[in-house]
Amino acid sequence: MIRFLIARIMSGIVLIFLLSIVTFAIIQAPPGDYSDYIRSQAINQGGASYEQAEAQAQAYRKSHGLDDPMPVQYFNWVSGIILHGDFGQSLYYNKPVGTVVAERLPRTLALALVCHILASILGISFGILAATRQYSWVDTLLSGVSFLGMTVPRFLMALIIVYILVFHFEVSEVGSFFSPQYGGAPWSWAKFVNLIQHVWPVIAIATFGGLAYNMRVMRGNLLDTLNMQYVETARAKGLSERRVIMRHAVPNALHPLIMYQGVVLPYMLTGEIETAIIFALPTVGPAIVGSMQVGDVYVTATFMLLLSAMLIIGNIIADLLLAALDPRVRQAGGAAV
Repeated sequence: MIRFLIARIMSGIVLIFLLSIVTFAIIQAPPGDYSDYIRSQAINQGGASYEQAEAQAQAYRKSHGLDDPMPVQYFNWVSGIILHGDFGQSLYYNKPVGTVVAERLPRTLALALVCHILASILGISFGILAATRQYSWVDTLLSGVSFLGMTVPRFLMALIIVYILVFHFEVSEVGSFFSPQYGGAPWSWAKFVNLIQHVWPVIAIATFGGLAYNMRVMRGNLLDTLNMQYVETARAKGLSERRVIMRHAVPNALHPLIMYQGVVLPYMLTGEIETAIIFALPTVGPAIVGSMQVGDVYVTATFMLLLSAMLIIGNIIADLLLAALDPRVRQAGGAAV
C-alpha cells in the first residue's frame, strides 16, 4: 500500500510537470502579450502617438523578458518555482504572483469546500430518499431536480439570479464579499451574516450542480445494491429495513462517490469560478479572466498549475478514502507490495 502511494505521488509530480509545459504553451499560443496592453493604454489614456506607444511597449518587453523565446520564459518561471518558490511577477497587478494567489485562492477554496460539503451531504441524503421511495412522487421530484442541476449551465443560473437581484430586488452590492461598513471591520456575527448575504448565490449555484450528480449516482448505486444477494440475506435474518439499508446497502453504494471525490473539488472550483466571474467576486475566476485578457501569462499559468495539482491530489486522497472504506482495496494494496 505504501509503495502504491509513493508511486502515485511520483506519477503525479511527473504529470504536473507535463501539464505545466502544455499550459504554458497554450497560454502563449495566441498572438500578442502584455506589451500590447501597455501600448493600447499609452495610446488611449496617455495620448501618446503610435510610435511612442510602440517604443514604450518594446522597452517593456525587453525589461521584463517578454522578448525571450518561450522555452526560456518557461525555464525561468519553473526554476523560480522550484528553487525559490517564486511564481513570477504579475504584470497586470504589479505584485508577485504569489501575493495574488494568497489573496484569491483561499477565498475560492473556502467557497468550494463549503459547496462540496453541502453537495455531498444533501446529494447523498436525497439519493437515499429517492432510492428507498422508487417511482413515488418524492422520487419523481428529486429526479427532476437532479436533471435540472446537471443540464442547466451554471453561468446561466448566475445571470438569472443577478437579473432578479438587481432589477427586482434592487440589490446594489453585487461583486463584493461585504458591504462597505463591514469591509475593514473585525469579525463579528453581523459581519458573518453580511458575508452570507453576499455569497449565498455562488454557494447555491455551485452546490446545486454537485448535489444533482451525487443524488443521481447515489440513487442508481443504492437501487443496484438493494437487489444484491447479501442484502436479501440480511433481510432474511430479520433485520429492520432501516438497518439493512444504512448498515449493509449504503456503505457499498458509496464506493463510486468516494472515487468521485478525486475530481469533485476541481469540479466545485470550476463551478465557483464560473459563478464568481458573473458576480465579479475577487476570487480565482475573475483573476484568470482578467490576466488572460491582458496577457499576464504568469498569473494564468500559476492558477492553472495549482488547479491541476489539486485534481491530482484529490485523486490520491480518493484512493486512500476508498482503501479505508473497502477492506478489499487494502488487501489488494498489500498484495501489490
